[in-house]
Amino acid sequence: MSTYQTILTAIDCSDDSPALLARAASLANSTTDIHLIHVIEPLALAYGADVPMDVSELQGTLIERAHGTAEKYASTIGIDKERVYVELGSIEKTIQDKARQIGADLIVVGSHTRSGLALLLGSTARGLVPGAHCDVLAVKVDPKKGSKD
Repeated sequence: MSTYQTILTAIDCSDDSPALLARAASLANSTTDIHLIHVIEPLALAYGADVPMDVSELQGTLIERAHGTAEKYASTIGIDKERVYVELGSIEKTIQDKARQIGADLIVVGSHTRSGLALLLGSTARGLVPGAHCDVLAVKVDPKKGSKD
């Protein structure tokens, strides 16, 4: 099997993101382009259309903060700012669309098996596979590893 030429790494901007990026980098060679994406679900989509206030300013702040965090993580493995994307939309569809747009031949995403937010991320990994046009690597993320307890 040949090496991947374009890898899209989907991060959640948590403390698990560096390990996920390191895994993506381990699959790359000197000619591989690694891209990073973080998707924020619109608050109206996440909480229903009946959000009783204008959330555009809040979403703008979330996007701005996420972009700073994503760029910080990207710089740890040398990803250029031009290859860092923070998008608003449905998580699986947005990742799949970006992968098609950049011609990715691999999507790397974290996989959890617990509850709460971890359950959401696990379902994201599973949800990517059916509609993906390329390989999807679900990297097992251990929430206990690296904790400072």
